[in-house]
Amino acid sequence: MPQPLKIAIAGALGRMGRQMAETVAADPRLELAARFHRPGSVGEGLVERDEALALADVVIDFTTPAASAELAKACAARGGPPLVIGSTGFTASELAAIAETAKTIAVVRSGSYSLGLNMLMGLVEQAARAREHDDCDIEILEAHHRFKVDAPSGTALMLGEAAARGRGIELDDVARRARGGLVGPRGAGEIGFAVLRGGGIVGEHSVSFLAEGETLTLSHAAGDRSMFARGAIAAALWVARRPPGEYDMRDVLGFGAV
Repeated sequence: MPQPLKIAIAGALGRMGRQMAETVAADPRLELAARFHRPGSVGEGLVERDEALALADVVIDFTTPAASAELAKACAARGGPPLVIGSTGFTASELAAIAETAKTIAVVRSGSYSLGLNMLMGLVEQAARAREHDDCDIEILEAHHRFKVDAPSGTALMLGEAAARGRGIELDDVARRARGGLVGPRGAGEIGFAVLRGGGIVGEHSVSFLAEGETLTLSHAAGDRSMFARGAIAAALWVARRPPGEYDMRDVLGFGAV
């Protein structure tokens, strides 16, 4: 019987960190090797980051963009372990830093580790490719709990990227992230984003294709965080055997290009 894959959990005291630890501990394919949080955090079986990296085959990280970028640098500096990143809201410089570390270690980075959401992205890309730009408007709505700090969500932006790929354009050229005041008519070809925050919503996303006389809406709702944890585990098992590079869930799931 193969040895369990040793997993270290970053951001261990956060919501996803606790969920990850619980899900990893229940999986016979895995060993919960270490849990760590911010420097100086103590208690609850925590260790310092460098000790955790030395114990792990793979690190799973749901923290903050800045912390994820620093963790990636630390993993690369010691030649591993591979890293699964679930943080969202990165700046261009943070993304560049992670891309640089991926020359040395294998990194899976995704705005969502849900199988259903990744399937939704494929459907959105196909639908966007099938409709003419000038006769169908695209709007993306996302809702999350009151504690989420970035908006639009990383998943909403991934859905926007999927729609833009389907249309053969760059999302940054057509994204409308907010509307307020006297904004005038909707711009041709825009991909709009709307955001809801409140209560304990785990995550809800919908993409609407609005044409004259009809609307098509594709949607996904998360019931609890365990589905993200299961997806991250699938990514960890996959990335442990991969060469250096930056990957996403389409690679993990073998979806490839739509």
